[in-house]
Amino acid sequence: MGWGFDSSTGCNALPRVTVIGAGQVGATTAHLLALKGLAHVTLIDVVEGLAQGKALDLVQSAPLEGFRVSIDGTTDYGAMAGSRLVVITAGLARKPGMSREDLLAANADIVGPIAERIAKAAPEAVIIVVTTPLDVMVALALQRSGFPRQRVMGMAGVLDSARLRSFIAQRLAVPAAEVQAMVLGSHGDLMVPLVRSITVRGEPVTKWLSAEEVDRILQRTKAGGAEIVALLKQGSAFYAPASGIVEMAGAILQDTHAVLPVCAWLQGEYGLREVCIGVPAQVGAAGIERVVELPLSPEERTALAASAGQVGEGIKGLSRHVG
Repeated sequence: MGWGFDSSTGCNALPRVTVIGAGQVGATTAHLLALKGLAHVTLIDVVEGLAQGKALDLVQSAPLEGFRVSIDGTTDYGAMAGSRLVVITAGLARKPGMSREDLLAANADIVGPIAERIAKAAPEAVIIVVTTPLDVMVALALQRSGFPRQRVMGMAGVLDSARLRSFIAQRLAVPAAEVQAMVLGSHGDLMVPLVRSITVRGEPVTKWLSAEEVDRILQRTKAGGAEIVALLKQGSAFYAPASGIVEMAGAILQDTHAVLPVCAWLQGEYGLREVCIGVPAQVGAAGIERVVELPLSPEERTALAASAGQVGEGIKGLSRHVG
């Protein structure tokens, strides 16, 4: 049974978003979608009572927060029928002693079947993948759903770019909105920050910070998730990841054609093929409308190729696991 709330005053035309995985990231995503009035939300989790309980808790905040959308929780994957967007947050976090290969295998066994269920229950949906290792899981969701590449993407670049912007803003004591930056590549040590494009109040970041200071901030950005894990002792980041998901969801649900860094399957863009990697893309109702090919320096292009190479090895490892 699902628990939910529905308003009879003017919200029936809103689309539905299904969030699979009712952990911290999934539940926070549902909350932000409701607060922004972007969609009715269905939370799905295999743990009996988890999605239902969090949905009921969120519903009880509606009178205080003023949102008018429905929020339902269930274990039934069939409840995603008719969803415009499905977000996959389900998966295991990496634990001490767990190798990257172990994590890949474990989460592949979760994401693969979910992608097949999405294809069956919501065949017209756009998919946003959040499960790690992100780039490889996007490739898996694309393969197992059978969807066109435009309708399967991953959330990482939006988060990495936000972290970079926030660290620069903190260092300079300026609002984060006055810092612009974009991070491409894989979600991890081989991410590719476009340093030349970083601006603060419209000026190059090099007018504000030395090259050494910028490099320190870049290194902190690459370890941004690990820094939070170390501080929390248990669990990982969820507020910023959920905000990144909702940023992408807004572009899809409101058809804004926003250019965002997303993990996309490339077929020749940036000279790369048969790999999922973070690149700028125009995002709208149909998903990825086009990959935006920025003019990269030779160093940036080399770094992006190295990042793609690492992801390619992960995809090969995935093929061995599935095989």
